[in-house]
Amino acid sequence: MRIALCQPDAPELAPLFASHAVHADGIYPDESNHQMDGAALRAEGTRLWVAWSGDLAVAMGGWKPFDAVAAELKSMHVLQRARGQGAAARIVEAVVEDARAAGRTALFLETGSHEIHAPARRLYEKAGFSYCPPFGAYVDDPNSVFMVRAL
Repeated sequence: MRIALCQPDAPELAPLFASHAVHADGIYPDESNHQMDGAALRAEGTRLWVAWSGDLAVAMGGWKPFDAVAAELKSMHVLQRARGQGAAARIVEAVVEDARAAGRTALFLETGSHEIHAPARRLYEKAGFSYCPPFGAYVDDPNSVFMVRAL
């Protein structure tokens, strides 16, 4: 599995973004659905890391500037067939290192509170994230959990 920086709106990522959207749309009501498509991520200045299995993009995650010194982890998603192979941990590691190298001092994230997201929360905990109150424009939401990690 190869991890590489990609433009969020690259056409070859369309199936990965479609899977991400189907997943989020199936769980969250509109007001709790914070996923973004590739064009929106690019417009926000997101740096997106992608795991490739051959020519297939199987996982992604990136960071977008949150303010002058912090960033937000965005669009973490792993295709079902690639889960359990370490792609998510490698993506988180790449995002953390890239954000740190860019001078960011903190990395925030919003993820789901549902049981289906328990593995993601454990991944973030292992990567050094701790729970925090909502940040930025987010508000308390029973569908969301918020985390932060100092860089």
